[in-house]
Amino acid sequence: METAHMAALHHYLSIADLERAARKRLPACVRGYVCGGTEDGVSLQQSLQAFSRLGFVPRGLRHVAQRSTATTLWGQTYAMPMGFAPTGFAAIVMKDCDAALAKVAQAQALPFIISGASTVPLEQLQNAHGQRCWYQAYLPGNMARILPLLQRLERAQIPVLVVTIDTCVGANRENLQRLRFTVPFRPSWTLLLDGLRHPRWSCDVFLRTVLSQGVPRFANLAHEAGPAITADPPNGFRGERDQLDWDCIDQIRAAWKGKLVLKGVMHPEDARLAVARGADAVIVSTHGGRQLDACISPLQALPEIRQAVPAHYPVFIDGGFRRGSDVLKAMALGADLVFTGRPQLFGAAVAGEAGIAHAVQLFRQELMTNLALLGVKRPQELTTDYLRIQGDFSLPPSQR
Repeated sequence: METAHMAALHHYLSIADLERAARKRLPACVRGYVCGGTEDGVSLQQSLQAFSRLGFVPRGLRHVAQRSTATTLWGQTYAMPMGFAPTGFAAIVMKDCDAALAKVAQAQALPFIISGASTVPLEQLQNAHGQRCWYQAYLPGNMARILPLLQRLERAQIPVLVVTIDTCVGANRENLQRLRFTVPFRPSWTLLLDGLRHPRWSCDVFLRTVLSQGVPRFANLAHEAGPAITADPPNGFRGERDQLDWDCIDQIRAAWKGKLVLKGVMHPEDARLAVARGADAVIVSTHGGRQLDACISPLQALPEIRQAVPAHYPVFIDGGFRRGSDVLKAMALGADLVFTGRPQLFGAAVAGEAGIAHAVQLFRQELMTNLALLGVKRPQELTTDYLRIQGDFSLPPSQR
C-alpha cells in the first residue's frame, strides 16, 4: 500500500477508474486471473452488459431528504444491501488481502464471505470481522470429508455456510493457460519475467509475503490448514466435487445448525429445490463468468428465481456490479443483497486497505445519490415499476 496512491484516492471517481489503475499495476498473469472469464468470455460480458439493457423510470417531487441504505437480514443490520463476495487467491493482489477485506467489511458494516480458497485462517478473519463472517465452501460429495470442516466452522462460530454449486469440475480458462497461470500456482520463467516487469507488485506483494510468512497456504479449504498454494491439497483441489448433489445438501442441512446458502443458482427449479431442501437463501451467480461460458447473466436470471421462491425468501446476487445504479436495478428486480468481488480487489491492488474502503464509499455515494434521483428513500422501495427495457418503445396513439 503506497502513500502516494492513498493520497490520490480522491482522483478515482468510479470503480472503472480503480480497475484501469489496477490493470496497470498487476502482472499479466494476476490481471488475467482477477479480471478474466472462461473460454470466449461470454458469461463475463453478459454479466457486465446486462445492466445497460434496463433503464430507470424515476419519480419526481418526492420528499427524499431522509434516505437510508441500511438493510436487515437474519437479525443483523448492514449499512448497505451489499456485501463482499468470496474471492479466492486474493493474496496475489495484496499481502494479507483476506484480512484487509474482513477488516474493511467490519468497519463498513457489510457482510463478508470467506473464500474456501483463501490464505488467512478463518479463525483470524472471524476476529477481524466481529465473529460474523460467512464461509463459502468448495465441497466434495463425501460427508466423511465435509463433517470435519463443518465442525471447524462451528467451533469458529461461523453463522452462515455458503455452498458453491457451480464448480463440479474446473472450467476451461484458456486465458490462464496462455498466461501459464495454474491453480495450484506453479512458478515458471514466464511468470518470473512478468513479475520483473511489474517491480511495484513484486516488492509490495510477492516479496513482502514470501519474506514475512513464506508461500501462502490453503488455510480454509478443509478442516485443517492445507499445503502451500504451489502444491495440491490432499485429494486434489477439486477431488470428488463432481459427486456433490442434492442428497449431500440434505445431509449438510441435517448436520449444520447455522444458516445455509446455495451459491451459483441460475435455474428457477434449483431455487425451488433449495427452498424444499431447507436452504435459507440462494445466491444467483455465474461465478463471475469464470465457470460455464455462454450463460445468461445473473441479472437476467434473477426475476424468474425471485418468482420461484416464497415472497420473503432471501435472494442474493453477484456478477458484474460496478455502479450503485447496478445495485438498485437488482433490488428493483427482487434481490435482497448484492455481493461484489472484483471491485474491492481493484481497490486493494491500487491502495491496499484504503483502496478497498474507497471502493465501498464509491458504491455508498452512488446509492445515496441515485435513491434521491429515483424518488425513493430506501432501496427496498424499488420495484419493477421503476424499470423499463431499454429500446422497448411503445408509442401511444397521437393526441392531436
